Amino acid sequence: MPGGRLTQQERQQIALGLADGLAYAEIARRLERPTSTITREVTRNGGPTSYRADLAHRATEHRAHRRRRTAPRGAEAPPQAHGRDAEAVREYEEMFTTVLMQSGMPNKMTARVLVCLYTTDAGSLTASELVQRLQVSPASISKAVAFLDGQGLISRERDAGRRERYSVDNDVWYQSMMASARSTAQLGETARQGVGVLGAGTAAATRLENVARFVDFVSESIARAADQAREVLHTKPETPSEDPA
Repeated sequence: MPGGRLTQQERQQIALGLADGLAYAEIARRLERPTSTITREVTRNGGPTSYRADLAHRATEHRAHRRRRTAPRGAEAPPQAHGRDAEAVREYEEMFTTVLMQSGMPNKMTARVLVCLYTTDAGSLTASELVQRLQVSPASISKAVAFLDGQGLISRERDAGRRERYSVDNDVWYQSMMASARSTAQLGETARQGVGVLGAGTAAATRLENVARFVDFVSESIARAADQAREVLHTKPETPSEDPA
C-alpha cells in the first residue's frame, strides 16, 4: 500500500471518482490508500462538491512551504505523547478544523483552538500552552478564547498557580443537538402553516404536510436520542481487563 503524501495524479483520480459519485472507500480502494486519507483530503479541500485536484495540490504545497518557513526557532511544539504519528495527528487536526468551520465556526483560528483543546490528553490548557502548541500570537488566542467562552463552548478555571486554564465542556454537544432539534421542529411548524394557507387537499398543501410530518419525526428522534445518549459524554471508556490466564 503506497505511503507518503498524495501525488497530483492521485488527486486527479480522486476528483474523477467524486465526479462519478464514488464513495470515499471505493476511491481509497482504487488508489490503495486508507479511506481516512481520502476523507481528510476531500474535507480540507472544499468537500465532495467543490474538490479540484489542481487547487488541492497547490494548497498542500503551500501549507508545507508555510510550515517550513514558520517553523519555530526557539521553543518547539511539544512532542507527541504515546508514540503518536505527528504527521497523522496534524492531518487529523486540520480535518477536524475544516469540519468545524463548515459547521459554522467563525474563523480558522477559533476552530484550531477548539480542536487543540479536544485533542489534548491533559483536558485543559493555559493561554501560553495554546500559544506554544499552535505557534500563534497571544492576541490570536485571546480573541479565539473570548468567542468560545461567550458561546459556552469552553469553560475557565484557575489552577494552583493562579493561571487561567481553558477546557472543553462536553455537554455543549448535547446542547447543540437540542438546538438543532428545536430548529428542525420550527421548520416543520412553518411547513404545516402553509397547509392552511394553500388549502388542505391541494397538491401543494399535501407536499408541505408530508414535509412537516417528516421533519417532526426527525426533530423528535434527535431530541430523544440526545437525551438517551447524554450520559455518554461524561462516561470514561472502559479499559479491557487483563486476562489472568
